[in-house]
Amino acid sequence: MRIVICGAGQVGFGIAERLSSEGHDVFVIDVSPQLIANVRDQLDVRGIVGYGSHPDVLQAAGADDADLLIAVTQADEVNMVAAQVAHTLFQVPTKIARVRAQSYLSPQYRHFFARDQMPIDVVISPEIEVGEMVLRRLQLPGAVESVHFADGNIVVLGVMCAEDCPVIDTPLRQLTELFPNLRAVVVGAFRNGRLFVPHSEDMLRAGDLVYAVAPRDQVRRLLVIFGHEEPKAARVVVAGGGNIGFYVAQELEKREPQTKVKIIEASRTRALQVADTLHRAVVLHGSALDQNLLREADIEDADTMVALTNDDQANIIASVMAKTLGCVRNLALINNVSYPVLANALGIDAYVNPRAVTISRVLRHVRRGRIESVHSLQNGSAEIIEAEALKTSTLVGRPLRDLDLPAGVRVGAIYRKNKAVEVSGSTIIQADDRVIIFALADKVHQVEQMFRVSLEFF
Repeated sequence: MRIVICGAGQVGFGIAERLSSEGHDVFVIDVSPQLIANVRDQLDVRGIVGYGSHPDVLQAAGADDADLLIAVTQADEVNMVAAQVAHTLFQVPTKIARVRAQSYLSPQYRHFFARDQMPIDVVISPEIEVGEMVLRRLQLPGAVESVHFADGNIVVLGVMCAEDCPVIDTPLRQLTELFPNLRAVVVGAFRNGRLFVPHSEDMLRAGDLVYAVAPRDQVRRLLVIFGHEEPKAARVVVAGGGNIGFYVAQELEKREPQTKVKIIEASRTRALQVADTLHRAVVLHGSALDQNLLREADIEDADTMVALTNDDQANIIASVMAKTLGCVRNLALINNVSYPVLANALGIDAYVNPRAVTISRVLRHVRRGRIESVHSLQNGSAEIIEAEALKTSTLVGRPLRDLDLPAGVRVGAIYRKNKAVEVSGSTIIQADDRVIIFALADKVHQVEQMFRVSLEFF
């Protein structure tokens, strides 16, 4: 595919890095000569300095022949105009734009993005998506990561195995014998910096980060089996009252009225705005790195510190300080790709990476075949892919044990007619099933082929 990316910041760079590594023809546009030089030096892409919303710049970037435009600059308006120009002048088939301002996304204005108005095929709002991920983590505090598929009916959990985890040093095949009614599949494990697909004879070790797939109604039981019985948060301290922090607090007020929320915001003006809008949350003005302010927020009685400022280091330090002062758990917003690897060692229980969230949304529209959803794991080391099985797929009509799946690929769940199907060696995938598959990065292309429309691709 020929892909034009407007914006060479952290998100744009990450998308370009991922897509260029997969062999796509990528062109990056940014107004910063330094960022473009950085992209050219480090990636196998072409770059141009200029505004992605300018027709001559888009033309120079090959928009005439582009299959996809991804606009992720810092300015919503530049992203929207770039999509409009790409549609009107260059007939680019698919336009993806990041839009942060919540006013554009209000339900009463949704028609604004209709094809005959502002023709954006996919609107990505990182604040809302990251906020929803934070809310899911608060619901499942024992999980390091949780992602929903099949309209929320299938959940992929990332769970840490502690020293006292009940199932460590036990072959995976025995889990079925020990828990016969557990409809969950362990699809991946991250150990000593390596992500792999474990076999039935493999045993989990203390310190492993395990990825398991289960129906929504089995999630709590799965967490208990892995030694995580933590109740959902009832007292939450939020560091940062920006778009994400405000969204989380506002939604907690709506969805969990019994949860007590306190927000720490460094900007006095923003703190007053947040306080005027929220109904029950307590808003404190000051730094989340101030121990006295943390104590004023009753951090020693809090279940969870959620650090959502724009500063990774501040988020990490505030999270660690909160636990030191008595807070039970923490969750940090981390943008830097280097930090998540060290998160556990730094004392971070769970983290959210906005860049990974945005890249995952983009990948869904780059992947070929009937791909419904994609989530990237461990900085692109693997993907969880939800796809619809067609009659022509080689997956259809044979028991899973007879499928010649590549090493590094594991079927985690099958969703059929609004119901999760138990996954075992005898399970047969049927046409129109939604299949959730774990695939290491170098096997993703083969998974795409399994869900292509015609037999000629196999």
